[in-house]
Amino acid sequence: MRIGLLTDGGYPYANGESRLWCDRLVRGLPQHEFDLFALSRSAEQEDLGRVLLPPQVREVYTAPLWDSEEDVLRGGEGGCGLTRLVTGGAGAYGRRERRRFTAHLTELCTAVCASEEDAARTAGLFTRGLYGLAELAREHGGLHTALRSEATVRILEAACRARGTARTVQRATVADQLAFAAELERLLRPLSLDWYDDDTLGSVDLCHAASGGAAALPGLLAKRFFGTPLLVTEHTVPLRTHYLSAPDGAGAPARALLARLHARLAAEVYRQAAVITPGNTHVRRWQERCGADPGRVRTVYPGMEAARFAGVGEGPQDDGAGPGTLVWVGRIEPAKDLIGLLHAFAEVHRAEPDARLRVFGAPADGPEGAAYLGHCRALAARLLPDEADGAHAEGDSPVSFEEIGGPEAHDLAEAYAAGGIVVLSSVVEGFPISLVEAMFCGRATVSTDVGAVVEVIGGTGLVVPARNPKALADACLALLGDPERRARLGAAARARAVELFTVEQNLAAYRSIYLELLARSPGRVARAARYDDRDTRPFATPPEAHVLGERTGGARTPQPAGRAAVPDAGPVEERWVPAAATAPGAHASAESAGARAGRVPRWAQVPEGACAGAGDGDA
Repeated sequence: MRIGLLTDGGYPYANGESRLWCDRLVRGLPQHEFDLFALSRSAEQEDLGRVLLPPQVREVYTAPLWDSEEDVLRGGEGGCGLTRLVTGGAGAYGRRERRRFTAHLTELCTAVCASEEDAARTAGLFTRGLYGLAELAREHGGLHTALRSEATVRILEAACRARGTARTVQRATVADQLAFAAELERLLRPLSLDWYDDDTLGSVDLCHAASGGAAALPGLLAKRFFGTPLLVTEHTVPLRTHYLSAPDGAGAPARALLARLHARLAAEVYRQAAVITPGNTHVRRWQERCGADPGRVRTVYPGMEAARFAGVGEGPQDDGAGPGTLVWVGRIEPAKDLIGLLHAFAEVHRAEPDARLRVFGAPADGPEGAAYLGHCRALAARLLPDEADGAHAEGDSPVSFEEIGGPEAHDLAEAYAAGGIVVLSSVVEGFPISLVEAMFCGRATVSTDVGAVVEVIGGTGLVVPARNPKALADACLALLGDPERRARLGAAARARAVELFTVEQNLAAYRSIYLELLARSPGRVARAARYDDRDTRPFATPPEAHVLGERTGGARTPQPAGRAAVPDAGPVEERWVPAAATAPGAHASAESAGARAGRVPRWAQVPEGACAGAGDGDA
């Protein structure tokens, strides 16, 4: 099977979201071929290069969403494809094309600006506008330039001032409209790429979008132009991410417009996707709230490598540095609420003077991350000064900040092994990776109730409200004073993690979904007919084309008059079509002949012209 993997700001680049998950997926399914269609987010990301790709990756097509130049030429090595924006411009449009652009953009902007009461009524406008712009870009190019023109701002201004628009949107200023127009052009840039022909997205059997938003746009167009089924995977809540990533200085109207745009796009992606796989139930609830059909949503937890933690998880569950050591692992940033953790540990230390807190991690990128780490160090020194008593040597603080990795630093498994209790103090969390790693290590956990924490823990740890240092301290003291309970929770946590959160279960789920989607795709026969190596391509010909007999339970199948009888082959009688009948363009006639002979059921027949028409329009 040939999979088109659609990524946004991650794989195959050396850094970015979902990079590790995509790499494990591609390497874990070597029986399939992958074409990568990647959108990059910054020049720095592309300059860092790509990861070493396995041989099952056939082609890599890249396109940046950060470059403002009309031509995007970012090639690659090792057979990677070259992607460019379809050139042209609004000035090159004739009168008819300008009318089409104005009509479709007006439909899209009207749907985005509509109030909540008119959201259902204008949903069709967004769909017509989006696909109308895509078809215009495919036929004439120049959409990215037209979206940066003054005409776009005028259309948007008229939509904001029209009757029935949301109250916040009506207050949009020119600055808000310009900010939204710039983000709209960047989001819709995938519509103008040269990915939509028989040699690129038209040649894949399945599109798998590794995130929603811009990454799923090529999948929407592949389904519309070629009938290719679409699978969408989301490990975080995309609407919240998009809203928080609004341009700096954008006002409330611009943020409202962007939120509505992403919500409309998400609803269309969920409507067109054959299967949607959220990474946890927390994300699933958001998807269903945005219009996803619950019958097509399947929770698939992101797989993680359990082997690297086996030595700690299967070893003796001691407390590493001492009987009262708490461990925190993660990226040091405000969302992790280390300030609240330090206040909680101050309470713990007053009750248990021998307790220690070891913080493993590095600050977030940029000056803000370094400033937050400095603030945490200063707070720890103020709340828990260096002690010189029997418990600690002089100058030894009960709180330490340590790094992971490097020649002299701890590795990840050693960090979790350094204590008997792992603490998660976040106020915002998606899928808590550090919590799953602690479970693999067989450690008891104390966590705040955010994101998918309760779903991941499943009763194998203590969960307290976020932003409540007193509750966090009480839970830590409860486990510190009960070694048997601590060991029991750690063993249960490891068993749950091994059952649900391994790479193997993740790969098994997607292996099954891939085969299911291809098996029930109505356009698979037409796509398979385009392969030159159809004799070696799985699913190149529908199974019914090979079976001329019926399962008779041992009874002989009656032969039509004038046809030589075929000897009974046994309990299950199968007749195989000659090789000549399965040559390209011949299997339809072979099936028709079999149908006339009464040996192929009517539902197995391929209508004449089906190969030519399959894939046109929505599947």
